[in-house]
Amino acid sequence: MPGKNLTDDIYSKLVDEEDARVCTELSDSACHQVPGNFLLMILSHFFSKLGDALANPKIVLPWVMETVHAPLYLIGFLVPIRESGSLIPQLFVASYIRAMKIRKWVWVFGSMVQALAIAGIGLVAWTLDGATAGWAIIALVSLFSIARGLSSVASKDVIGKTVPKSRRGQVNGWSASAAGLVTVGLALVLLFSSQAQPEPIAYALLLAGAGCLWVIAALVYAQISEDPGETDGGGNAFIEAIKRLDILRTDKAFRHFVITRALLLCSALTAPYYVVLAQKNLDSNASLLALFLLASGAASLVSAPVWGRFADVSSRKVMILAALMTAAQGIILFILDHFEHAWLGFSGLIPALYFCLSIAHQGVRIGRKTYVVDLAQGNRRTDYVAVSNTLIGVILLLMGFIGALSMVVGVSAVILLLSLLGAAGAGLAVALPETETP
Repeated sequence: MPGKNLTDDIYSKLVDEEDARVCTELSDSACHQVPGNFLLMILSHFFSKLGDALANPKIVLPWVMETVHAPLYLIGFLVPIRESGSLIPQLFVASYIRAMKIRKWVWVFGSMVQALAIAGIGLVAWTLDGATAGWAIIALVSLFSIARGLSSVASKDVIGKTVPKSRRGQVNGWSASAAGLVTVGLALVLLFSSQAQPEPIAYALLLAGAGCLWVIAALVYAQISEDPGETDGGGNAFIEAIKRLDILRTDKAFRHFVITRALLLCSALTAPYYVVLAQKNLDSNASLLALFLLASGAASLVSAPVWGRFADVSSRKVMILAALMTAAQGIILFILDHFEHAWLGFSGLIPALYFCLSIAHQGVRIGRKTYVVDLAQGNRRTDYVAVSNTLIGVILLLMGFIGALSMVVGVSAVILLLSLLGAAGAGLAVALPETETP
């Protein structure tokens, strides 16, 4: 069939492989569908990542809340709710997902709810104002985050059932690279666009467009060919969740991974402080913001496929190298701030360091995502993802309080502290077992 031949050809070029029979842990029928599923996952993740870029919680949503005159204190809840809200509930929904033989529909449902939530924020931006608009946006972001958590649990299990070990990292890598390309485009538009403040209707249309992208992502993901999986372990969500936490006691390798992943949060938590430090030393304008967006997008574009391919060889080594890179960036920035402070006045220096940090963060994300999927087999994979994500969500909220130290010790000292935690995470990752097959 010409379509299938084209799919196989594109797949072979992306993974740079002539022998497609690498899926020894998959069934024959699943192995036969790998090229098509691989491309469908990349395409669906591309559309969802594009939606993420258009509804960026660190950029677009704060601007929307400021435009509708929402209370300032509500803006501070955007990122914690979006990140932790998608992680913490996962432990309690995992049992329901386990009871489903076909789990791609959970991802599709989650994507559709995310589309409705983002489009709803656009409607709020157009029709409401003040505290009412602010609280409505917070509620919709909470809904979006929970739906994102559903998709997250399901996606790890679906990729484990449909794509072989040696190719899973590249799904994440190519998807992130495509998202980086989009971010670069958005940054360039911002860099060369007018400085005028858009009207609320412009935000409404932007977010409605973002919602449509999640709908497209859902339609693409629905085409994935997924074989029925195991369904044991269902039951009362709360009871099953408490039982599932026992994995931390009985599974040494998984417990070691969760502790390591908690320390590797430094790559995400340090990023906002780079921006704050730049704002303190440079003019805070749209051009500076565009430089950071450009640095982040370019880093994803150039590094994600490399990290993805590397993760398919050894996701453990990816986490080690990326964590060490994160630590090195933070230490360099701390030294410059305290001993060569004038250097921070150069407009491109901190964005350049942020570019390197973003490369490291891509490595951390791709490495730990690939590692946890490869660490488990069968239904155990859903438990691993749900338990680790829920615990990390709680830890993420707690580590957010580290930012309060900046009022006492300074921004660069907080960056140094988080970077040292990352270095400790790299040290723990050295002792993790390898999960990729030789």
